Amino acid sequence: MRSIPTRRSAAAAVLAAVAVLAAAAPAFAHVTVQPGTAQQGGYTAVAFRVPDESDTASTTRLEVSFPTDHPVASVSTQPLPGWTAAVEKTHLDTPVKTDDGDSLTDVVSKITWTADASGKIGPGQFQEFKVSLGPLPKDTDQLVFKALQTKDDGSVVRWIDEAKQGQPEPAHPAPVLKLTKAAAASPAADNHQMTASQDGSSAASGSARSSDGTARTLGVVGIVVGVIGAALGVAGLRRKSASS
Repeated sequence: MRSIPTRRSAAAAVLAAVAVLAAAAPAFAHVTVQPGTAQQGGYTAVAFRVPDESDTASTTRLEVSFPTDHPVASVSTQPLPGWTAAVEKTHLDTPVKTDDGDSLTDVVSKITWTADASGKIGPGQFQEFKVSLGPLPKDTDQLVFKALQTKDDGSVVRWIDEAKQGQPEPAHPAPVLKLTKAAAASPAADNHQMTASQDGSSAASGSARSSDGTARTLGVVGIVVGVIGAALGVAGLRRKSASS
């Protein structure tokens, strides 16, 4: 008879673990910028990673708005089979001076990717939309790219909420590229870093994505282990009480 409470406690622990995993799953479905950091004043290539979290609908359109309060002078897209990219520009009322001393009056304000019949992002799949951009602004520590994800059932997911410091992450956060200050280095170090960048840019990008995914996975696993441990502790107390 004492085994019945134990079995019930174990079942409760499993159900709790499943609930935790289900609650954590949407966090993996965010539209993000990969890698998530770049250097102020430099040029970089990033990818907007778009997962399709629907059970039935496929993603057919992605609109990414570029910040015009911190404009980027040069933006170009990498061709993606099955998708067409349309770049929109806006005219700045107040020209922005570049590091070269030129006046920047027209900047990219939006890129829209549209899928053909072969390019849809199906349920449970993801796609990366790559762009090259720079020079990155030096007067801000991040760039926020608000995105709209349209699906073939007509629904639109608006990834436009900006995270606030000290508050929980919003349900649909906008993709963010963090900008770090350039570190001072000797000419020899600069040459070494340039060579390393040319030889290992792909590896660095892959490492950043892997680290992000590993951190999220370990966080979920830790929560699940904690829930199961708590349930087993309750079961032990019940057995001790019954035996006494």
